Amino acid sequence: MPVRDVLVYPAPILKEVAREATPDEAAAALIDLLDTMRAHERCVGIAAPQIGIPLRVALVDISDHPHGAGSHGLIELVNPVVTSKSEGTKVSREGCLSLPDLTANVRRPRKAAAETRGESIEVSGFEARCVLHEIDHLDGILFLDRVASTTDDIFRREDPG
Repeated sequence: MPVRDVLVYPAPILKEVAREATPDEAAAALIDLLDTMRAHERCVGIAAPQIGIPLRVALVDISDHPHGAGSHGLIELVNPVVTSKSEGTKVSREGCLSLPDLTANVRRPRKAAAETRGESIEVSGFEARCVLHEIDHLDGILFLDRVASTTDDIFRREDPG
């Protein structure tokens, strides 16, 4: 499948709640997501709405990232449901292909669990941040929606690549 264009905010689909995917729809979307994710250097996750597909499907893979030690490798999120989040949180910088010129300080749980395709996955640290970021995309939430201060916590990206 071809690499798809990544939609940039304010594309309306980025603020919509995606619908559940059938197994066939998920399989097709995962192929396009993987090809598109691999085409973007340093990309650690992507959600179907970012490539114009309004389905609850996303990928996360932090294994090549400096914070990727002990990761699960490629995580396929199909109709995911967050089942738990830790009370402990951490503020860290986030970026997004759909907001290429910005980064922001975002507070997220240090640990989370999600169910996808009837299986449970527990993630922590940077991997938890990425999984929750992608699930947010499926709910029409961008990382900018999670900043505490639009004045103090949003930054222009120096290198949008």
